[in-house]
Amino acid sequence: MTMQESSSTPLLEVRDLRVRFGDKQVVNGVNFALHAGEKLALVGESGSGKTVTALAMLRLAGDAQLGGQVLLNGRDLLTLSEREMRGVRGGDVAMIFQEPMTALNPLMSVGDQVAEVLQLKQALTLAQAQQQAVELLATTGIPDPARRARAFAHQLSGGQRQRAMIAMALASSPKLLLADEPTTALDVTLRVQILELLGDLQRQTGMALLLITHDLNLVRRFADRAAVMEQGLLVEQGAVHDVFASPQHAYTRRLIASVPRRDVVEAPVRAAQVLVEVQQLNVRYATPLPGLRGWFRKGEFVAVKGADLRLLPHHTLGIVGESGSGKSTLAQAILGLLPSDGGLRINGQAWQAPATRNSPANQALRRSVQVVFQDPFSSLSPRLTVEEIVGEGLRVHAPESSPPERRQRVLQALADVGLTELQYPGLLQRYPHEFSGGQRQRLAIARALIVQPQVLVLDEPTSALDVTIQQQVLALLQRLQKERGLSYLLITHDVDVIRAMAHDVLVMKEGEVLEAGSVAQVLDAPRHPYTQRLVAASMLA
Repeated sequence: MTMQESSSTPLLEVRDLRVRFGDKQVVNGVNFALHAGEKLALVGESGSGKTVTALAMLRLAGDAQLGGQVLLNGRDLLTLSEREMRGVRGGDVAMIFQEPMTALNPLMSVGDQVAEVLQLKQALTLAQAQQQAVELLATTGIPDPARRARAFAHQLSGGQRQRAMIAMALASSPKLLLADEPTTALDVTLRVQILELLGDLQRQTGMALLLITHDLNLVRRFADRAAVMEQGLLVEQGAVHDVFASPQHAYTRRLIASVPRRDVVEAPVRAAQVLVEVQQLNVRYATPLPGLRGWFRKGEFVAVKGADLRLLPHHTLGIVGESGSGKSTLAQAILGLLPSDGGLRINGQAWQAPATRNSPANQALRRSVQVVFQDPFSSLSPRLTVEEIVGEGLRVHAPESSPPERRQRVLQALADVGLTELQYPGLLQRYPHEFSGGQRQRLAIARALIVQPQVLVLDEPTSALDVTIQQQVLALLQRLQKERGLSYLLITHDVDVIRAMAHDVLVMKEGEVLEAGSVAQVLDAPRHPYTQRLVAASMLA
C-alpha cells in the first residue's frame, strides 16, 4: 500500500484553477490532488501552463487573475492574505527553480542564503543557522560542505548549485516541494544523482513533491503519477505506468513518441579526406597563485590535454562528457576563438595567430566553420531584426552582394530551415523575442548556413528545447546534412542525441579524451569505466 492510499485526505487539492493575463486565459480549469509522500509530475511542453500553474498556487504569477481553489490541508491559498501567504511560501511549501544561477543571490555565499531561510522560518540565531546550513548542505551530498558554504554561486558547479537550492528549499521542512525543471541544465550523471537525492529526501521527510518537467524519461523513472498539460488544459492524468503504457490522449501519445531518431547517411570513409584534424591539442589558462608568488608569475590550468580527432566530410563527430570536461573549450579552439598549442588544421590550413585577428586567411577559415550555440535567445541580438541577424554573415563574407541579393539569400536560408513569409507574415522585420525556442534555433541555423560552410559546430543545440521541438530540430539537421553534405561537430551531454546524429564519438573527462571510435563501438561496447557510467546513466535518466 502506498502512502497516498493510506490517507484519504489529500495534502494538496487543486480545483478548477484558472489563470488569466489580461484577455488571455493561460490555465483553464485544472484539477488534481497530491497526497503526503506522493510524487506527481506535471508534464508538457513550454507554454503548456505547467510553471504558471505552480506559481499561481503560491500566488506568485504577477498580475494574473486567479480563479478556482488551491486547498493545502483544507485551507484555500487563493483566499489568504498576503501576510498569511508569506508564512506558506518557504514554510509549508518550498520551490526549487529551474536555473539556480539566476535564482541564487550572487552577492551572498550559499551558506548565508540557506542560513537566512533558517533564521526567518525557524527563528534560529545566526550561529545556529550557519551550523545547520552546513548540515543541510552535507545532507544534499555537497563535498566539503563547510568550505562550500562560504562559496558564492559562481564558484560552484551546476550540480552543486542545484544541491544548494535543494538545501534552501528543505531549510523550512516543507510539507510540499515544487520542483520546476530541477535537472534540465544538468548532465546525465548529475541528473541521476539529483533524482536519487530528491527521492531519498522525500522518503526521509514524507513530504509531497510536485515535479514540473518536459523530460519524459525523468517522469518514467521518478514519479508515481503523471498529469499532462497542453495549452492550459489538463488532458490526461493517472499512474505513470498506465499513462506511458496506454496513453489515452493524442497529445500524450505525441509526447511519448518524440524521441530522437537516427536518420543519417553512412558516408564512405576516405583516409585522404579530412576536414578538421586535431593532433595533441592543448588549451591552457593562466590562473592566479596564492600569496606572494601570485605577484610575480601565474599558475596554469590545462583545460584540454593532448586531444586528437578527425572530422571527415559528410560525417558527424559527437563529443560527449559532463560539464567541465573540456568539450566546449575544444570546440572554441577549433573555431579559432581560443589560443592553443599542438596540431589544428581545417582543410589543411591552420589559424594564424592571434586567431581573433581578421586576416584574409582566418576570414576564409571562419566562412568554412560556423557555429550554432546552445541558447538561441542569448546568442541572437535582441536589437536586430531577422533579416539583419541572418544576413550579417553576408556583409562580412560576401560584401560585393547587393541589398536585393542579400535579401533573396536570407529568404532562401530561412526557407531551408522551414521559416517562410507565408507562415510568418512580416518575417524579416520580426525580432527574436517574437519566436518560440525551436523557431529561434532555426534562425540560428539559418544564420550559420547562409555563408555556405563545410562544418557546423553544434554546441548543445537541443538541450534547451522540449522533446517534440528537439526531434524537429534534429530531423532538420539530418536533412541539411544530406542535402548539403555538411559535417557536424556535435557537442552534447545527451547520449540519445549522439546515437541519433553521430557517426563517430569522443568521450571527454577533465580535459582528456578517454575513448574514441564509431558510435557502435563506444556506446554499445564501452571500454572505459567512465564511458560505462555515462551510458548507464543515460538509460536511467
